[in-house]
Amino acid sequence: MSYWNNKQEPLPATREPIPAPFTPAVPQHKESFPMATMTREEVPTTPLASSSDLLLGAGAEFEGKLTFKGTVRIDAKFSGSIVTNDVLVVGEHARIDAEITCGTVVVHGEVNGNIKAKNAVEVHRSGKVRGNLETPSLMVEKGSFLQGEVKMATIEKGAAAKPTAEKGAAVLQQ
Repeated sequence: MSYWNNKQEPLPATREPIPAPFTPAVPQHKESFPMATMTREEVPTTPLASSSDLLLGAGAEFEGKLTFKGTVRIDAKFSGSIVTNDVLVVGEHARIDAEITCGTVVVHGEVNGNIKAKNAVEVHRSGKVRGNLETPSLMVEKGSFLQGEVKMATIEKGAAAKPTAEKGAAVLQQ
């Protein structure tokens, strides 16, 4: 039996067309600063050149050298080096294996590496630091963990104080 000899009745003309499958609308991207339509004089420089806030979230892993302006909070795994004159916040779920040079470092998570801070270091209750610290101001909250050498020195106009250690405490000589 062959099918090509079968004659099919034509479809009735009143039959409705089959609807197309639902396709959700794609949102259109609007640029904050539509660079292509601006002249050089109109391009805003203040938001891009000023300080910024950034979050590197939990579950992410980064490796390399991080430099930034403004405040950065890391809740991820990071290894490498971090350099800034501003604020680094190490979140509770963060693990950082890095040499850190910052203005201020606030530790709620884990840092393995040396920290040099121009302004201050804060180690909060959930914070763990394994490494040497150099900072003019140190806050260590009860319940935190700190393993390493601490050097504290204030920088005055024209001369820096020499840090020395005496009976396990940091003592400043001027």
